[in-house]
Amino acid sequence: MLARPIAKVAAAAVVVVFVVLGWFILQVDPVFAGHGKVVAVTVKQGDSMSTIAATLHRDGVIASPLAYRVYTLIGGPSVLPGTYEIAQGSSFSHIDAIIGSHNIVSVTPGMTLHEVALDVANVMGTTFADGFVTAATNAVTPSPYAQGNSLEGLIAAGTYNVTPFEAPGQLVHQMVTGFNAFAVAHGLTPSTTLNGLDAYQLITAASIDEKEGYYTINMPKVARVIYNRLARGGPLQMDSTVLYYLGQDGGTVTPADLRLTTPYNTYLHLGLTPTPICTISSYSLDAVLHAPPGPWLYFTLINRDGQMAFSTTFAQQLANERLAASRGIK
Repeated sequence: MLARPIAKVAAAAVVVVFVVLGWFILQVDPVFAGHGKVVAVTVKQGDSMSTIAATLHRDGVIASPLAYRVYTLIGGPSVLPGTYEIAQGSSFSHIDAIIGSHNIVSVTPGMTLHEVALDVANVMGTTFADGFVTAATNAVTPSPYAQGNSLEGLIAAGTYNVTPFEAPGQLVHQMVTGFNAFAVAHGLTPSTTLNGLDAYQLITAASIDEKEGYYTINMPKVARVIYNRLARGGPLQMDSTVLYYLGQDGGTVTPADLRLTTPYNTYLHLGLTPTPICTISSYSLDAVLHAPPGPWLYFTLINRDGQMAFSTTFAQQLANERLAASRGIK
C-alpha cells in the first residue's frame, strides 16, 4: 500500500523539478531576450555578485536575482568595474558577453600617441584604432592644455577597461579627462607659468625629461639642465627629440640624423619641440615643476643601473663620456 503514495510523491517531485527547471531556463534565456530598452548598468569597485544581480534586477535587465546568482555559481563572469549598456530582458549569456568581456588598453609613461594607437589596434582592431586616431586630436577631443591640434603628451598614463559598445572617442575622452585631473593634482593648471614657460611648454619639457632622464632619480637634475640650456639661449641638443620624429624609442643618433631639418631636431633649432614627445609621469612633471637649483648643462649615463653624471663644462662631460665608454656604455 505504501508504493502508491511513494509513487505520487516521486511524481510530484518530478513535476516540481521540471517546473523549477523550466522557470530557470526562462530566466536564463527569456522568450523575448534582449528586446527591451537599452539601459546603462554601473558596476562599482568591490561590488559582490549579489549586488550586481540586484543592480541588474533593479534596472530591469533580469527578472530574478536568485536565478542569476545560481547561474553565476555554475560559472559566471569575472566582472570589472564600469558602466555597461545592456538591453532589458537580456539572456544571461548576453549579459556575460558584455560585463564579462573586457579589453585592456595600457598607457605607460614614455609612450607616444602613435604607440598608444598601435596598442589600441592590437586590442580592439584596426577599425576602432582608426576611430581612436581621429578622436585623438584637439579638434575632436579638446584639451585645455593644448596648443594646436596635437594631443601628444596630453593623455594620462593608466589602464583603461574598454567595454563593449564603447566608442573610440569615449576612450580618448577618458584619457584626456584623466590627464586634466592628473595635472591639477600635481599643481599644473592651464594658466600655470614657470621659468618663462607656459603650461603646454612645461608639459613639453616634462616629456623630454621623461625620455632623457628615463630613471626617476635622474629626472630632477635633467629638468634643471633643460632650464639652464633654455636660459643660455643655445640649443637643447636632446637625442630623444630627434628620435621622436623618426619614430624610434631610444637607440643611437647618427650624424645623418643630426642634420635632419625637422621641427624636432633640437640640435638645429633653438628652444623646445613644437609638441610634447610622449606621455609623462608624475616624476617628470614634478621634476619640471620643482627642479632643484644647480649649474648643470650636461649629463650622460655612466652606469648600467641608470646612474647619470651631471657636469657644468663640456670638458667634464667628455671626461664622463670616457668613463662611460670604459664601462662599456655607449
